[in-house]
Amino acid sequence: MRALRFAVLGDPIAHSKSPAMHNAAFRAMGLPHTFEAQRTSVEELPRILGQLRDASYEGLSVTVPHKQRVLSLVDVLDESARAAGAANTLVRRQDGRLAAHNTDAPALAEELTRLSGARLGDRPMRGLVLGSGGAARAAIVAFTVHLGIRDVVVRARAFADASKSQAFASTAPFPVTLQPWVASHESEERTLAIVQCTSAGMRGADPGSAVVDAVDWKALPAGAVALDVVYVPRDTPWLRAARARGLRCDDGLGMLARQGALAWRLWLGIDAPLSVMRAALE
Repeated sequence: MRALRFAVLGDPIAHSKSPAMHNAAFRAMGLPHTFEAQRTSVEELPRILGQLRDASYEGLSVTVPHKQRVLSLVDVLDESARAAGAANTLVRRQDGRLAAHNTDAPALAEELTRLSGARLGDRPMRGLVLGSGGAARAAIVAFTVHLGIRDVVVRARAFADASKSQAFASTAPFPVTLQPWVASHESEERTLAIVQCTSAGMRGADPGSAVVDAVDWKALPAGAVALDVVYVPRDTPWLRAARARGLRCDDGLGMLARQGALAWRLWLGIDAPLSVMRAALE
């Protein structure tokens, strides 16, 4: 079997656990393939995608800050990427065209369902998304398409700029309510699921205290669940606040493993060893 090469693109990228996860899965399945982390600037992005096009890479993962930018550099947008307005998985099709997919949204929905222990969409509820980047757009799709939740609030610092607020509203995957970066007692009282989609708390980024103050924790129902997409470090100020409220919560490692397993199906046409991938992240 020919050894295939895969990579995750981002900047920064040193924190990424994707290589450890995918390489452990390749070994477990007896596959000779390799997965690497490739620090990629905005200027370098077209060149690296060219390496996918010429088969130097068999598939690529995409992370911050390129999830939206890659959409203009591929040939085909899968409906998952089109709906989210962002992509995290790039595939070279048999005809040579590059296609962008989003596996973040279904992975996120699966993690929220796991935390809840029930189908979230079976009860009236509000979903709260913190942030306005690619992960936030995936969270909107997870709530609406995969969980059947139509009452979705997006709260972001960027909305202090009216033009950015209007731009987000006009390009959001589905109709959402936009709120300023301020905790809301009235809104939180109706919220049963929150996804923290900013880089706050991530090693090398914002320390995370500001995002804690963006939620009225005391107003949240006791049965609410909270997911932080950050996974390095695993314990963030935001997660500590969620635990202090007594919420069922988790970091982004489960979502990372699930989206990676979905990417395997797109790249290789086989099921990935999800348990192996998840264990490699610990």
